[in-house]
Amino acid sequence: MASLTWTAGYSAAELERAQSRFELSFPPDLIELLLDRRPVGGTDWNDDQMVRAQLAWPFEGLLFDVEQNGLWWSEWGDRPNGAVERAEVLKGVVHRAPTLIPILGHRYIPASPSEAGNPVFSVYQSDIIHYGADLLDYFNREERGWAAERWPLNIREIEFWSEMVRRNNS
Repeated sequence: MASLTWTAGYSAAELERAQSRFELSFPPDLIELLLDRRPVGGTDWNDDQMVRAQLAWPFEGLLFDVEQNGLWWSEWGDRPNGAVERAEVLKGVVHRAPTLIPILGHRYIPASPSEAGNPVFSVYQSDIIHYGADLLDYFNREERGWAAERWPLNIREIEFWSEMVRRNNS
């Protein structure tokens, strides 16, 4: 297991600017971490192009699976015949779900609830799993291996994203 490398954190002004620019609200544990340090190779909140691509990744991956792999939940209604219409339905579904904030690679933490302790998700198309019960647990698993510790029995429920995890595990 490769060790993470850390670099200096952001200033409070940089984090406020990033949240404003990308219309996000970081959970307090993410703010605390990013003020102290940030992982090398993680999301660079001063790089607009990188951040916009990472913010689009969850929707784009789900859309790929809608179009290429037949992903469609009955809760979304009848599957439209046209790709544009399917994309619009999916856009609404993802828009109603908590925004996922990129951390490192395809690991994300939900923006809401806006409190410490949100799980970290690994997001690759519709292959969405928990990668940490919370931010600290996630970085421990990044450092020591995904299965290094037992998973807690209760991981905070996040609208839509937790259901994606359940459906991947069934």
